[in-house]
Amino acid sequence: MIDTNNTGDLAGATVYGTDGDKIGSVGQVYVDTDTQSPLWVTIKTGLFGTGESFAPLESATFDGNDLRLPFDKAFVKDAPRIADDGSLSQDEEDALYAYYGAGGSTAGAGANFADAPVRGDLDVNTQVGYDTSGPTTDDAMTRSEEQLHVGTEKVEAGRARLRKHVVTEMQTVTVPVSHEEVTLTREPITEANMGNATAGPDLSEEEHEVVLTEEHVVVNKETVPVERVALGTETVTEQQQVTEEVGHEEIEIVEPANTATDNRN
Repeated sequence: MIDTNNTGDLAGATVYGTDGDKIGSVGQVYVDTDTQSPLWVTIKTGLFGTGESFAPLESATFDGNDLRLPFDKAFVKDAPRIADDGSLSQDEEDALYAYYGAGGSTAGAGANFADAPVRGDLDVNTQVGYDTSGPTTDDAMTRSEEQLHVGTEKVEAGRARLRKHVVTEMQTVTVPVSHEEVTLTREPITEANMGNATAGPDLSEEEHEVVLTEEHVVVNKETVPVERVALGTETVTEQQQVTEEVGHEEIEIVEPANTATDNRN
């Protein structure tokens, strides 16, 4: 329920219609001068908020940030154009009640202004939420400032891949190899070998043959696994400074002009 407790919070609130579309933002809040109950708001519409439409707060809901009206966006923007001069005349309010009452059955669920009373004693003249002097403002002015909120988000900075390729290099291994060579052995005739020495003819021609062998180097290659390589990640934290311009409001006293001194000058 929207009452005098949250009237001051309405200014600047985002306004949505029954279709879920954003209509605009609250410009001014019009209240009953007797009860101070909020009755109407102006809604800044258009690309730069240059247009303003009136909308009733009856059946509207407010959660502290967003104001939701029981009408769709197009219906609110087509409301009668009334000068936003800080007050509503009886005729202007009657025109608004007639428009929203007639469209209540088609504009959105919960809208019902057909039986809304015509408030002949209504004289709305207020600009709640603005820092100008008026009947509903106090003696203080609100000073605001921008605060810098810095956070982090994870984004992809690159990708690392494992890629394998063959590298050929020369390798030298020393291998011992052996071979046979012919040697000539001479031994004198003794009683022990006399039989073998005289077993053949006295004179003859013959040949003796000896087979020589040698070792050759044979090379075979075998592929064997030697290690496993995998990709992983680790988080490295470093300090990074962020510089951004922020603004703030300052309040100063504007002294009244000295009329007597000005006249003498």
